[in-house]
Amino acid sequence: MVFKLAAWSMMVGLWAMVAVFATTGYLFFNLNKQGLFNIPEREPGIMLLASDGSVLAERGAFFGDAVRIDELPPYVPQAIIAIEDRRFRSHFGIDPFGIARALWVNYRAGSTIQGGSTLTQQLAKNLFLKPERTLERKVQEAILAVWLESKFSKDEILQLYMNRVYYGAGATGIDKAAQKFFGKSARDVNLSEAAVLAAVLKAPSRYNPIASTKRANARAREVLSDMVRAGFITKAEADATRGVSARAPGSTYIPAKRYVVDWVSETLPELIGELRDSVVVETTIDPVLQKSAERALRSELSRNGRKSRASEASMVVLDTTGAVRAMVGGRSYIKSQFNRAVKAQRQPGSAFKPFVYLTAIDAGMTPRTRKIDEPVTFGNWSPDNYKRQYQGPVSLTRALSSSINTVAAKLAVEVGPDNVAATARRLGISYPLVANASIALGTSEVSLLQLTSAYVPFANGGSGVIPHTINRITTRDGKVLYERSGGGPGSVISFESLGAMNHMMRSVVEEGTGKAARIPGHETGGKTGTTQDYRDAWFIGYTSHLIAGVWVGNDDNSSTKRVTGGSMPARIFANVMNPAHLQLDAVPLPGFYEPDGPAIAYADEDTLYNRGGFVDSLRSIFLSPDPEPEPAPEQTRSQRRQVEKSRNQRRLEQLLQTR
Repeated sequence: MVFKLAAWSMMVGLWAMVAVFATTGYLFFNLNKQGLFNIPEREPGIMLLASDGSVLAERGAFFGDAVRIDELPPYVPQAIIAIEDRRFRSHFGIDPFGIARALWVNYRAGSTIQGGSTLTQQLAKNLFLKPERTLERKVQEAILAVWLESKFSKDEILQLYMNRVYYGAGATGIDKAAQKFFGKSARDVNLSEAAVLAAVLKAPSRYNPIASTKRANARAREVLSDMVRAGFITKAEADATRGVSARAPGSTYIPAKRYVVDWVSETLPELIGELRDSVVVETTIDPVLQKSAERALRSELSRNGRKSRASEASMVVLDTTGAVRAMVGGRSYIKSQFNRAVKAQRQPGSAFKPFVYLTAIDAGMTPRTRKIDEPVTFGNWSPDNYKRQYQGPVSLTRALSSSINTVAAKLAVEVGPDNVAATARRLGISYPLVANASIALGTSEVSLLQLTSAYVPFANGGSGVIPHTINRITTRDGKVLYERSGGGPGSVISFESLGAMNHMMRSVVEEGTGKAARIPGHETGGKTGTTQDYRDAWFIGYTSHLIAGVWVGNDDNSSTKRVTGGSMPARIFANVMNPAHLQLDAVPLPGFYEPDGPAIAYADEDTLYNRGGFVDSLRSIFLSPDPEPEPAPEQTRSQRRQVEKSRNQRRLEQLLQTR
């Protein structure tokens, strides 16, 4: 009987072993078939550099494993081993003693309070498997752990672990965590900080010091006690350590530069194709201007957003080449990643009028041309003025500075809506435009970035631009993958029309609806825009240095409480552009305009790159007495304009010869 029982026991044991080996073999080959027996590459990373060479932001794993284990103080890996897997150096990926201990502790507690997974098993789970609590996954985890131990040294496994696990507060990898929590590299942390980094691993969202300094320090004391028991440090060393505090308190704030990071990431495939390796992207973003734009936008919304029923805003700042120097896509990136500066399409209202007036100037009108501000109807459409008031005969300068709707509509009909649309497209508007009389009041939708870039020719001497933020893209070892070259579409505004437009656009800021956007000491042009029922408020303005656009409104297209382009948007513009111009030379807006009397000269395009005596030289030439006789009184207006045009052309040639 005993013999038969023993025989049956041996047979059952044998079949059990066969079943275990068969199951293990099946899972092994299944894992191999899935291609899991390879360390997965980390997602290619992107490092964005600001215009001054500083790191603007990073995304993904830029340099693979961020730190090597031999670069760290010994107590950093020791802290992790002590709290996570004390027998790490002796087991083969699976710790039978640890499993047995965990089973006994859990049995006595009546619930699962301790796990038996080794550090290698945790790495296998993080690298290869989904977080499923099934028997099959646990067996797969064990198989992969044994495979890792056969392929890599203990230090290599520990290094992989430290650099691949999540530490909480958005930090993956021990170096990112140390930077996030303490403002330093993991290479420079002290014993207390090392204990906190190890303590986090049990529950990253709960024990990281940003979430709770108190819980983090309490857990860190457990780490130090385990280090003493493991013989890594003495009790005196443990007692001498003090608690740590995170570099910053808990916050849901994420800088608005993340909108730029997202935009760049979406643009990369168009420039270099699929991202297969980590890259360095050199951008045009000015970090000081970027922070200023974000601060001004958030501050204005905080002060006046609630009472004005305006919940959102966006801003973009460009230089005269079309390079984006700052971009804020919304009030809070953490609450909404939608980039309103690039992706939102809204009606620009009167901010579209400069294209109407430029078309009229090109057709032969001047800033002194007078039109009658009166009730008017085109078909079934009757444009109304703000407050439904009418001023009678007004100059184009007065009509634009006061943003008179009836005059703009009359001009659009007179010069032709198709021609207005063509002018807008010439300056850079690529969105579909409905060419009817209402085009004068900005009824076709555009993005803030595109509308702002279409104003750049008014600031740079009449040249069209393509808005951009990437100058160069290289691999980590310096291989150039992309480098920006060339410019935009060339001249899109004649120098004469430019002078007339800047004369009128300057009046908007000096005496019209954009007074709140004034920049002391700098000639500033611009235009306000407010759409029907106060749904959108815009201000687009510029100097000879920078061009900025601001939109204020609500994502759901609901009405604000009478927010106009000359209020919140103009104030945001001024609060960013005023400090940005403190150290910049006062350079007149480009172009020249010929009112009655001596010709008034403005700086030409070259002035933007020569801040020295060129301005004085230009003024002396254009304002010097003209040796030629004045045109005869009997000459027609057209003839007089042609004579003046020829005269100014000769003066410009004289100027260029003297440089």
